[in-house]
Amino acid sequence: MDLNLHEKLKILANGAKYDVSCSSSGSSRSNNGKGLGNTIAAGICHSFTEDGRCISLLKILYSNQCMFDCAYCINRRSNDIPRTTFTVKEIVDLTINFYRRNYIEGLFLSSGVFRNPDHTMEQMALVAKELREKEKFFGYIHLKAIPGAHPDIIRKAGLYADRLSVNIEIPTENNLKFLAPEKNYQGIFQPMNFMSEKIAENKEERKKFRKALPFVPAGQSTQLIIGASPENDFQILSLATNLYKNQQLKRVYYSGYTPVNDYDKRLPAIINPPLIRENRLYQSDWLMRFYKFRSDEIVNEMHPNLDLEIDPKLSFALRNPGLFPVDVNKADYEMILRIPGIGVKSAQMIVNARRFGKLTSYTLKKIGVVMKRAQYFITCNELTSGLRDFEPEKIREKILEKPKNKINVYDSLQLKLFQE
Repeated sequence: MDLNLHEKLKILANGAKYDVSCSSSGSSRSNNGKGLGNTIAAGICHSFTEDGRCISLLKILYSNQCMFDCAYCINRRSNDIPRTTFTVKEIVDLTINFYRRNYIEGLFLSSGVFRNPDHTMEQMALVAKELREKEKFFGYIHLKAIPGAHPDIIRKAGLYADRLSVNIEIPTENNLKFLAPEKNYQGIFQPMNFMSEKIAENKEERKKFRKALPFVPAGQSTQLIIGASPENDFQILSLATNLYKNQQLKRVYYSGYTPVNDYDKRLPAIINPPLIRENRLYQSDWLMRFYKFRSDEIVNEMHPNLDLEIDPKLSFALRNPGLFPVDVNKADYEMILRIPGIGVKSAQMIVNARRFGKLTSYTLKKIGVVMKRAQYFITCNELTSGLRDFEPEKIREKILEKPKNKINVYDSLQLKLFQE
């Protein structure tokens, strides 16, 4: 198709919106004072750095032409949609011009697989190379690693990109073969394992040689589609645990399935993405990464799915009444982390504050503990009953109980005027 740049941008930006794995955390590519951008100072999708700052990324596809016919993908080969492909120069110019206008602070570039995996990966790697070497762009760059591409091409891309990612998409291989017969786990995990090994090697190399080039300094990530196939949450979180442990992934992203190809009978007949389930999976992932929970403590074969009404931390506490109540003046840091209503910072402050005196409920409130939840699972000076005097179901009801409706300011004013 002979399209102008604006039309290409509209099509390829729209095609990229289903990929959620575009966080920019973990990179430290500093500017030498002669180029553009800086991932240390970095704060048109919104993403977040490791320290919580929100930044903007130009999120586009290199091409929406694809040789695969995956049932869940809008860009599948059999779909009758407008097709187009950027050139390397077009993406480079877009990135630089958007950056100079302060619209973005980095680039997130994915693509359909056109011609073959090697050609697609070569073009994406060339975009990153042009930005780094020709334009002296030091902003954040995230590229998709194409399954099936030669390791040498992926290695070259990793020298210019801050992060590479390979999307697994479907959490089990059998269901992947059912929905995307041309794909397999071996092809997906091959580049993932290669990148994991190269990242480890590069860390050791940089310890010995100060001028050694970084390889994917922000690590790698992946995405799992939730709801397109019948896996339970236990299967999904078990896979995520293995990815964090064996491939040393920085992030696993969970994307609620959006029904874009409702004509395909292999897909579930839903209207809206399962956003609540997606949110619960992110909360569970957070517990595994920062609260030292194991996946089998959150969900297991007896309870294979997350509770959609309450968060997974509260669900764990209610299913394990023998562990509570916890004496916040004596318990270790790991146990304090497991108390509903207490976060990482609050747990650290509790451990530090109790060295200077016994903590009370007032002190805990000042620290930032959510006492509406925590009060049932702790003991301190004046709180002595906790979970022992309440059944788990009663606590659940109390926490889920909605506050009584209050007349808002507008209604109060209307009532007053009516009375007058």
